[in-house]
Amino acid sequence: MAQIDIAREVEARGSTFPLHGYVAEGFEGVAEAFATNFREEEELGAGCSVLVDGETVVDLWGGWSRADHSAQWDKHSTVCMMSVAKGVTGIAFNMLADRGLVDFDEKVATYWPEFAQGGKEGITVRMILDHTAAIPVLTNDVMYPGGLLDYDNYIRALEVQEPLWEPGTVAAYHVHNQGFLLGEIMRRVTGMTVGPFLRKNVTGPLHAEYNIGGMDAEEQSHVAEVLPNTKARLFAAKDQAVPDKPTTPEGWQDGAVLRSFAFLQNAKEPWHTTMNSPRWREVEIASGSGHGNARGVARIYGAATGVVDCVDLLSDEQLEKMIEEQHNQIELLQDRPYHQANGVLLNTPEAVYMGPNMRSFGHHGLGGSIGFGDPDAKLGFSYCCNQMHAVGDNGPRARRLIDAVYAAL
Repeated sequence: MAQIDIAREVEARGSTFPLHGYVAEGFEGVAEAFATNFREEEELGAGCSVLVDGETVVDLWGGWSRADHSAQWDKHSTVCMMSVAKGVTGIAFNMLADRGLVDFDEKVATYWPEFAQGGKEGITVRMILDHTAAIPVLTNDVMYPGGLLDYDNYIRALEVQEPLWEPGTVAAYHVHNQGFLLGEIMRRVTGMTVGPFLRKNVTGPLHAEYNIGGMDAEEQSHVAEVLPNTKARLFAAKDQAVPDKPTTPEGWQDGAVLRSFAFLQNAKEPWHTTMNSPRWREVEIASGSGHGNARGVARIYGAATGVVDCVDLLSDEQLEKMIEEQHNQIELLQDRPYHQANGVLLNTPEAVYMGPNMRSFGHHGLGGSIGFGDPDAKLGFSYCCNQMHAVGDNGPRARRLIDAVYAAL
């Protein structure tokens, strides 16, 4: 398949945005959609990459990695992709099941005995994977500002946390907690938390530019400035007043209440300060602190749905187990409908758009970034950006690119 190199400039909003990369013949529409995002949306810096049957058919990057346009977004620029980390973590965790190290229907306490406190002894691994464990936020030990960056103490807070309602009955997005929960189970069965496991078993073999924590100075030198949009409901929740703790399960099943407790462990500083700090890149928050680019994440999803450079992350049987729908609920914390599978979301067009195939799976990140795989097209897709949006779904920029990809298939 012939390769078409992309090197152009887009004039928008009184500025010039340089765009680079390549597309396979037939995928020129994706390059045009990428340029349109700079012309018609609020794009600052971004990347988009697509693999089909293990071959890269789109690899685009461009714009600026700094708000003041002092540095271009280059081929190796990375950015905080927020909850895209949940999907990558979900794939890694399914690799454990594929190897016989965890059983989704086993109790968490089988692997992590200290977890069986406060009424959590019956919670299964599957409930963690599908956000029905009833511990979406910390309420017993709410820790302290900055506690989110203290892995060991956060684990202890999860151990004493009591379920807010009957586990396994209602879904509520475990916005930070899911990554810590899966990471500690992973540590108990492999000796590694999510970040090191990824480096050894996923991103290392794939040469994928994506990390959850542990970033050294050289890796951090490629990170673009991320611009949080504080109009987004989750970002805004950090600075809202905290109500009295409800006294009933029904009282906890209120999205506004849950959101008010969700960010008590964040540092008392602006989101921009936290998310552009070296510490944010060094700590492991497997639900949200992943830094990477579209090329890296697309390679991960390509290797989850097929084979990329001789790397096959999941057996066909485990892939099907991962994407088996667990429920289709309006989860409580964000009041959003989600088709939920085991550690990954399924295509939910009104909330997380992943093209025409309802079996597509992955995860979006607050502000616009996304990674997903289409198991039937053997496709891996990712889009990342540094100028976040405030809309409730994964936004017009990703949708435009996704539609262009499927138009080319």
